[in-house]
Amino acid sequence: MKRVLVVDDDPTVSEVVAGYLDRAGFAVDVAADGPTAVAQAASRQPDLVVLDLMLPGMDGLEVCRRIRTAGPLPVIMLTARGEEEDRILGLEVGADDYVTKPFSPRELVLRVESVLRRAGASTALRSEAAEPWLRSGPLALDPTARRATRDGCELALTIREFDLLEFFIRHPGQATSREQLMQQVWGWEFGDLSTVTVHVRRLREKIEDDPAHPRLISTVWGVGYRFDPPRSQEAGVGRGQ
Repeated sequence: MKRVLVVDDDPTVSEVVAGYLDRAGFAVDVAADGPTAVAQAASRQPDLVVLDLMLPGMDGLEVCRRIRTAGPLPVIMLTARGEEEDRILGLEVGADDYVTKPFSPRELVLRVESVLRRAGASTALRSEAAEPWLRSGPLALDPTARRATRDGCELALTIREFDLLEFFIRHPGQATSREQLMQQVWGWEFGDLSTVTVHVRRLREKIEDDPAHPRLISTVWGVGYRFDPPRSQEAGVGRGQ
């Protein structure tokens, strides 16, 4: 049984969300403030966190930062407003998805199932057999251990950033739309495409020499993005680092 931590200071919201998740077959823990959420995430080790942006004691952005320092943990952010700034802030600290209040509890359950299904499928594929490292220029990626390095230095990537980088390395020189990336990397048939935009920007900040003038992940205007390996170095496989 997958465990979900619901963090919201509104007891009505927490009760409704917890009830829907419980009926969907999840074990549910509830926290009403930031510090309690951080403590429960450490002690209860949930498989996913549904996290409100506005919380007493510590806001949702800081909670997300803190719980993600312990390792990759799927997070769905709840935002009280539909403003783009709120959505981008959540995505920039590593949230995998967001839902804007007021929301349908049934839709939220579907989002939870989608994020967990994607994470579970990725883990299952990795556990079947060890894969060799993928290489492209200064980048090396271990699909089995889910580790990535740049010039031999470990990259601190979120779950989705790692998946996005892996997709790019496996598809060099291919122009891919944001809709296709959402389907192939997130496993969603629909959603806010700004999710993809923010994750590409964050990934550029971690792998590019100059993120303002990217050379590895190029923008293809009117289409989407293309991963361009350094000249004379194509993506490949190898043993170890």
